[in-house]
Amino acid sequence: MKIEGVVFLVFTIFCAAVDVVYWFTSQDPTGTVALALCGSLGLLVGGYLLFTARRIGARPQDLPDAEVADGAGELGHFTPGSYYPIFIAFSASLVVFGIVFGVWLALIGGLLTLFFVTGLLFENLWHPPVPED
Repeated sequence: MKIEGVVFLVFTIFCAAVDVVYWFTSQDPTGTVALALCGSLGLLVGGYLLFTARRIGARPQDLPDAEVADGAGELGHFTPGSYYPIFIAFSASLVVFGIVFGVWLALIGGLLTLFFVTGLLFENLWHPPVPED
């Protein structure tokens, strides 16, 4: 993951340089903020990838002398299915409707969204998957 993290950090540096040049040539605040946000998102992803690469070590893909068989086996745990994204979409739509119809509906939708996002994040902690035989 180290190579991927470096690629995103190079993207961040590129966006920062373009952002500075864009600001001085156009004086457009909207485009400048958009470029700054693009660079910030690149920094966020690149930082996460570098942090994760340092934590888990080198993968078989990162080794120059790796064989195909080195990548065989368990790759990790992936949740097979969840109903939480449907509930998150419903509650987020309540937030949007609350902007139109009343703040009370947006507050209810925001609390429901927070509740369901928490449920999605901790789904495997509360209900660990049953190992397959």
